[in-house]
Amino acid sequence: MEVILQQDLDELGLEGDIVRVAQGYARNYLIPRGIALEVSSLNIKALELKRKKIEIKRVKAKESAEQVKQQIEAIDITIKHKAGEEGKLYGSVTSMDIAAHLEKKGILVERKKIVLEKPIKELGEFKAMIKIYPEVTGELKVNVVSEKEEEE
Repeated sequence: MEVILQQDLDELGLEGDIVRVAQGYARNYLIPRGIALEVSSLNIKALELKRKKIEIKRVKAKESAEQVKQQIEAIDITIKHKAGEEGKLYGSVTSMDIAAHLEKKGILVERKKIVLEKPIKELGEFKAMIKIYPEVTGELKVNVVSEKEEEE
């Protein structure tokens, strides 16, 4: 079944795109939530009228994504975590931890958009890829240091 997307979806496409999806997915999820419309002559005409607005919106979104990318690549974050003597962490540093540190610096990023090559389970310097917008990906340096346990 073909549908017209009403908003950007990472796995399907951008707003205004006509995509082919499974009929059940369209009828049970996309259409009831207002994410997509069924392709019909009326909906295609409405899409053509909105096309310029959609293009302007995409350009603005991409420009703001580029700015966020520059902000992200300009900073390093340091995460303090409890670690054993050999540099192994108790637990791991997750995308939620990284998103929380970015938020403290004034950069809002969904944790789902943060991609780690592998879980961070030791001390050191790592790189995290952040998918800000389609075709715009920033690279963030993450330093994981030991949290000094004060013995009283």
